[in-house]
Amino acid sequence: MDNQYENTQTGSFSIMHFIVRLIVGAVVLAITAALTPGFTIAGIWPLILGAVVLALLDYVVLKVLGVNATPFGRGLTGFILAAVIIYVTQFFVAGFNVTIWGAIIGALVYGLADLIIPGRGM
Repeated sequence: MDNQYENTQTGSFSIMHFIVRLIVGAVVLAITAALTPGFTIAGIWPLILGAVVLALLDYVVLKVLGVNATPFGRGLTGFILAAVIIYVTQFFVAGFNVTIWGAIIGALVYGLADLIIPGRGM
């Protein structure tokens, strides 16, 4: 009986799950950019690519450091990591521009929006 639920608890990969997470991440990122001074995204493609890069950087940080990089996930450490990930994303995505203060404020807004919208954005 325990074996029946094992696969659902470990989280098997599905393309639908990835697409939903990408859409939620893009929506949260758009809200963050709209509400944060010093944070601009030039169009839909930089928004989608920015959501993908944020998710990938978050995954790398989680695997390398073992820390969940969400502003409310690990306190100050998660908040700083979220701000750094938002700031570093601009170096991978053309049309994604953020200042240091924009990344700090953006990490806070992103965390709040991630709490309100179901699913995990970052």
